[in-house]
Amino acid sequence: MTQRIAVFPADRHSLYEEHGYSAAIRSGDLLFVSGQVGSHTDGTPEPDFQKQVRLAFENLKATLTAAGCTFDDIVDVTTFHTDPEQQLNDVMAVKQEIFAHPPLS
Repeated sequence: MTQRIAVFPADRHSLYEEHGYSAAIRSGDLLFVSGQVGSHTDGTPEPDFQKQVRLAFENLKATLTAAGCTFDDIVDVTTFHTDPEQQLNDVMAVKQEIFAHPPLS
């Protein structure tokens, strides 16, 4: 059986331990990343939505980096919205900055 290894960004490890989950799990050559949110390293939420989106992607980057990966290794990104009509343009603008070529799924 393939070994599963928990991955944590160094500056957020205690936050994940406090809430009882891993930022990501490496299983063989695959990395499964948990949901990333727009919170600061101490766990406090960012009230501004655009900044929240950027923080979520910064947190994703930190998790990928801790696993030796980059945004280029991503094959799928799923986002969830409380108000898609108001939020989707902000999310898509940030995603387009990060992914010059979108993931293939």
